[in-house]
Amino acid sequence: MKKQPVKTYPTLGCCGLDCGLCPRYYTVGTSRCPGCAGPDFFNKHPSCGTITCCVKKKGVEVCGQCDEFPCSKLASWLDRLIIEDSFVTHQKIKPNLYFIKEQGLDKFLEQQRKRIKLLEGMLKDFDDGRSKSFYCIATTLLPVTELETLMGEAERKIKVGKVKDDDVKTKAKILRELLDGFAAKGGVELKLRSKSRQ
Repeated sequence: MKKQPVKTYPTLGCCGLDCGLCPRYYTVGTSRCPGCAGPDFFNKHPSCGTITCCVKKKGVEVCGQCDEFPCSKLASWLDRLIIEDSFVTHQKIKPNLYFIKEQGLDKFLEQQRKRIKLLEGMLKDFDDGRSKSFYCIATTLLPVTELETLMGEAERKIKVGKVKDDDVKTKAKILRELLDGFAAKGGVELKLRSKSRQ
């Protein structure tokens, strides 16, 4: 059997998607996505032209590292993505790729690691069983420094309000309100777009 290309960083999609901030990456069970070209990826996603081009043909982790970036095929897709796609986290694909092109993969991964750590903290301490997708969207779209500040503010409110450690519903409500409030001020949507807005 032909060996499939393997990426070093499955938390970052070849296309620029933040796979390490996706709800499916944190799903338990067979529907869990291993990230871009991660373990068992090709059994779940048998074909991906972007991975073939990026990893197999060009030998790079992400399109933003390619000498031909943005190629005509990718540029056309990126322009349509923001308007047509209901997954608001896909808004970050184009900026992610340009960030990598201009500032390098290492700098991007450093920021992504901070986001992943914040998301994992939210899922560990603030997930009421209904907030995972919301936290994934927030950690993808909001600035890292603000996420850190808002997490600290949530912890302060929990302490002042003497919220019990096992009262995850109240803790989630506090953090969600803070994230929603900051996002609203900046005009950032922290939910999927409805079909009528596409």
